[in-house]
Amino acid sequence: MLNQILLMAPQGGSGQSGFSSIIFLVLIVVVFYFFMIRPQMKRQKELKNFRETLKKGDKIITNGGIYGKIMDVKEQTLTVEISDNVLIKVDKGAVVKDPTDIQESK
Repeated sequence: MLNQILLMAPQGGSGQSGFSSIIFLVLIVVVFYFFMIRPQMKRQKELKNFRETLKKGDKIITNGGIYGKIMDVKEQTLTVEISDNVLIKVDKGAVVKDPTDIQESK
């Protein structure tokens, strides 16, 4: 008898509860999209555009925190001067931003 009572569906109002939970889930997805996914996609697009427009003479900062000036640009790599006559080869994916971005954010 107790098993039958536990297995019985609640009477009345169950349709309303299901509808409100679906609305709640849709709201959560919309909030995640506008506050987390969309801004991240925008930042990735800006960073990709920045990396594609790099040219000789630009000042950059790498992921490792190395400041330098671009001396040569190739398809996937950059040659960066970090000191007088000290050149390193860096992947374009390792370039984060230029120093002016940091000064603007302060």
